[in-house]
Amino acid sequence: MPVGLIRSLVKALDTRVEKVFAPLRGNPIADRIFYTATALGDFGLLWLVLGLLRILRGRPGDTRAGLRAIIATGIESVLVNVGVKSLFKRRRPRPMEAHPLPFRQPITSSFPSGHATAAFCAATLLAEGEERVPVFYALATVVALSRVHTKIHHASDVVGGITIGLMLGRVGRRIVPLNMPPGRR
Repeated sequence: MPVGLIRSLVKALDTRVEKVFAPLRGNPIADRIFYTATALGDFGLLWLVLGLLRILRGRPGDTRAGLRAIIATGIESVLVNVGVKSLFKRRRPRPMEAHPLPFRQPITSSFPSGHATAAFCAATLLAEGEERVPVFYALATVVALSRVHTKIHHASDVVGGITIGLMLGRVGRRIVPLNMPPGRR
C-alpha cells in the first residue's frame, strides 16, 4: 500500500473520530469520566491496582496472574515509551485552549498511545481465567478513548496502541501461562 494512501486513511480516521468527540468535550459527565480514566492510566496505576487486587483475592492462579500483569505492564511501558515511540516522531493533536480538569501532559511522541497499549496488554493478561472478561476490556477501552477526549492523542495513535497492547498481552500469556504443564510447578 502506498505511503500516501496510508497517510490519507489515517488522517480520515483521525478527522472522523475527532468529530465524534468534539461535542462531548465540555460535558461535565464525559469530562469527569475521561479525565479520571486518563489519570488512572498514568504510569499504569489502574492496572497495578487491579493486579494487586487479583493477588490479594488468593484464588488458585491469582498470584501468578496478578504478578504477570504487573510485570508485563512495566515491561510494556519501557518497550513502548523508550523503544517504539522513539521510532515515530509524531506530533500530538493541537492542544485544547483550556482543559476542564487538571492532568499530566506527556512529552513523548504521540504514536502509539502508551495508555492504550498498557490498558489492552493488562486487560488481556488480567482477563484470563476471569468470569467478568468484558469488565477488563471495558476499562481498557475507556482509558484508551480518554486520550482522544483529552486531545492528547489522535485516534490512530490509540488504534496503534490497542493493537500493540493486544499483541503484547497475547505474547505475555504464551511466555507466562497461568496453567503450568505438569512437572513444571
